[in-house]
Amino acid sequence: MAQENLSAVLHSQGDLRLEDRPIREPGPNEVLLQMHSVGICGSDVHYWQHGRIGDFVLTKPMVLGHEASGRVVKVGSAVKHLKVGDRVAIEPGVPREMDEYFKSGRYNLSPTIFFCATPPDDGNLCRYYTHSANFCYKLPDNVTFEEGALIEPLSVGIHSCRRAGVTLGSTVFICGAGPIGLVCMLVAKAMGASQVIITDLFPERLKMAKELGADFQVTVKRGDEPQQLAKTVGDMLGAPPQITIECTGVESSIQSAIYATRSGGVVVLVGLGSEMASVPLVNAAVREVDIRGTFRYCNTWPMAIAMLASGKVNVKPLVTHRFPLEQVVQAFETTRQGLGIKVMLKCDQNDQNP
Repeated sequence: MAQENLSAVLHSQGDLRLEDRPIREPGPNEVLLQMHSVGICGSDVHYWQHGRIGDFVLTKPMVLGHEASGRVVKVGSAVKHLKVGDRVAIEPGVPREMDEYFKSGRYNLSPTIFFCATPPDDGNLCRYYTHSANFCYKLPDNVTFEEGALIEPLSVGIHSCRRAGVTLGSTVFICGAGPIGLVCMLVAKAMGASQVIITDLFPERLKMAKELGADFQVTVKRGDEPQQLAKTVGDMLGAPPQITIECTGVESSIQSAIYATRSGGVVVLVGLGSEMASVPLVNAAVREVDIRGTFRYCNTWPMAIAMLASGKVNVKPLVTHRFPLEQVVQAFETTRQGLGIKVMLKCDQNDQNP
């Protein structure tokens, strides 16, 4: 096996470099993967631009990337469910210990979780990467590597819709038609939502949302009154939505989400904005509107794989740009400028196919 392990390493704010990193041998419960497809997430770009996200601060060089798939090239001695040659999707969050969160099935909330490309943990935007075998999921033959990489953002949609209680006949309002808003929309429809309405500043994103199955699209403008937008949403649906999934983190959008949701409904906050926000809490309280948070996802990869393999969900149109690993800075710049929807990096020199 070639020992070259080209990796996308963030050294400091704005300083993203390609460099050769050692290939780490897999431990007993790990597998070594030849990486294939890695998507760029807004958080990757945020680390690149700012060197931190909230309390997670870059203090030493870190390999970026956490939306990923690859092929098994070496298997740890205790691994039974995977073999060399298997194509897998990688769940980037691995609990480090069997704590109360792990035991209750909410391992995403564990304070000691390992998470790809979150300081101080390296990500997987590289040629070769070693990961816990229990958090690598075999891909069916009819699911591509790129679809495997997109399971990570798709999982955000699954977890958000589960937290919201989306079910047959639900009416759902989604704020923001970026990658996360779009996967929330796809999952909501797959889970049985009867009507989904989605908003965004950019008409081209709403065009994509319509093509992917959104029933109504609303172009918003900066400065729109939250209560007026809420009324527009209710008028288009014929009644206020039962569920709102807020994917922007923008204060005015959170306000719209609360005002728009019908009494007794649920608002789920997915987008992360400033630490403090002014929201109409009394309005939510007296109308018994539940406000729920989400943090990443847990127990979602099997459902996501089943959705993709069955054709229930089609994420392929989300990939609008592809770059070889060697062009990582150009790929990040494309994402930063908001061009297209999802930018995919191809890590295998000999296989640049989806």
